[in-house]
Amino acid sequence: MSGHDHGEDGVSRRKVLECMTWAGTGVLWTITGGVPRSLGIIDSAQAATAAVSGMTFLQISDSHVGFDKPANPNALGTLEEAVNKINAMAAKPSFMIHTGDITHLSKAAEFDNAERIISQSKLDVHYVPGEHDFLDEDVKFYRERYGRGTKGAGWYSFDAGGVHFVGLVNVVDLKAGGLGNLGTEQLAWLEDDLRGKSKSTPIVLFAHIPLWTVYPEWGWGTEDGGRALEYVKGFGSVTVLNGHIHQVMQKVEGNVTFHTARSTAFPQPAPGTAPSPGPMKVEDARLRAMLGVASINFKQNEQRLAIIDTPLQG
Repeated sequence: MSGHDHGEDGVSRRKVLECMTWAGTGVLWTITGGVPRSLGIIDSAQAATAAVSGMTFLQISDSHVGFDKPANPNALGTLEEAVNKINAMAAKPSFMIHTGDITHLSKAAEFDNAERIISQSKLDVHYVPGEHDFLDEDVKFYRERYGRGTKGAGWYSFDAGGVHFVGLVNVVDLKAGGLGNLGTEQLAWLEDDLRGKSKSTPIVLFAHIPLWTVYPEWGWGTEDGGRALEYVKGFGSVTVLNGHIHQVMQKVEGNVTFHTARSTAFPQPAPGTAPSPGPMKVEDARLRAMLGVASINFKQNEQRLAIIDTPLQG
């Protein structure tokens, strides 16, 4: 899970993540000085208590509205379950981030259906596209809904609760099975966007494909992601949120914590455990334990991050 996992701490962290995936329980993570520490398996009451003291936002990913294959014949239905779970949270989040693949085939009706369900959360939602959102000619459906006021292919930044958020696009001109890419124009914009920011400002980068190399054989990484990470290495607290791989993975490198989210639609195999990536059929009873959402809490004036991954069923 992490380039820094070793010894008893590494084993316990892996076991926590395994328990979270298979038993369907949330895990609370904190960050102090850029180093994550698992507080262990928690219940919803503890999660709500942890969220009260700081700004909380949600991450959902890979809703793949329109997908109807055996891995999940009703991806719209499980997205609605995720939104219902969000609406039932004791502490209302400040906003939500969607890290791409909103739709499966970039059809207008798929975007309409996704908006109809996600809007039921009554939260402001900040989107970045996945490759499945860029399939239509001229990418007009994504651009019309979510691209207004953004730069280039859809990148942008905003500030909330003392945190600087940067939405990046790494799914343009993807080759089949190839790594994601940001491109020189976007990287130049990112460098300029971060220039002048206080090094004590917490930074959150979010994009669809992981900015770190998870498994290059499957295209699970961003070929020029290292250049983006160079621009944030001087900041004290950096969090990178991604989707695409449909499973929870954590990695820590210095001051940067990487976190990939579950899908709300279907799981994918762990890296290298199948001939190729793609929708993974599991027993119906296990499906909802492998789908879910993430809640992230920042406590102002402290380098402290809590990530709570919550399956749809557990």
